[in-house]
Amino acid sequence: MTETTANPTLAADGQARHPNVDLSVPPVPVRHPGQWVIGAIAVLAVAALVLSLAQNEKLDWGTVGAYLFTPSVLQGLLVTFELAAIGMVIGVALGILLALARMSHSRVLRGLASGYIWVFRGVPLLVQLLVWGNLGLLFATLGVGIPFTDLTLLEVNTNVLVTGFVAACLGLGLHEAAYMAEVVRGGIMSVDPGQREAAIALGMGGTTAMRRVVLPQAMRVIVPPTGNQFISLLKATSLVSVIAGGDLLTVVQNIGAVNFRTLEMLFVATFWYLVVVSVLSALQHILERRLSRGYTR
Repeated sequence: MTETTANPTLAADGQARHPNVDLSVPPVPVRHPGQWVIGAIAVLAVAALVLSLAQNEKLDWGTVGAYLFTPSVLQGLLVTFELAAIGMVIGVALGILLALARMSHSRVLRGLASGYIWVFRGVPLLVQLLVWGNLGLLFATLGVGIPFTDLTLLEVNTNVLVTGFVAACLGLGLHEAAYMAEVVRGGIMSVDPGQREAAIALGMGGTTAMRRVVLPQAMRVIVPPTGNQFISLLKATSLVSVIAGGDLLTVVQNIGAVNFRTLEMLFVATFWYLVVVSVLSALQHILERRLSRGYTR
């Protein structure tokens, strides 16, 4: 004895319908009570943390509010922006050159670019900043002269030339270049090779084809990680406080050493970091949506 099942019928809209299914009953979404429980626990934990900080007698929130908009703190915030912007410009410019070198046919260029990326990605940023900040211990003077001779055309004291700000820009920029090289290389490799071949077939040179055809298409892939890198770099500027770079963290630490309100001043820095990162994240989202027009479905 065999069991028979009713075959689905074809409805007017072309979709298969089983004869035993009552379409008059509205669908009921699947409930996930576990998610509600986990969400409630998370909200309660965050609320408890915020309440404990707000009611903590060891924290003087009046001091936090008093120093949020002081000129010295705002000046430190401006220096933070300058360090991040200069470091990113150095990183992007040098990163493009490194990416092109890694993709070149020259073994020498590929080896040099790979070695640079290996060193600057392998050594922690804090160590690099300390090396640049103490460069005067290694070279008392820096100058321009004729190699392998004693003739010097220009010479200057290292500590005068490489100040804390300059050392911070060099450390941040050269470190960022190693990461941007891989970001740019990944973006270029995402473009179909036929695009460059077609451009060359139309009479463009290799450099022109890269600049006018390949790179514009690669920007859709390059921009999102570049935005993330800039946000990470801006937060990494806090490390320059070890060489007195004049950034936001350096300023609040100096103030905290005077008024003995270390945690309150750190909360001031935390507030501004959160504000800046939030604004940059929103701008990055807008830029990504603009660049992705015509590619999203």
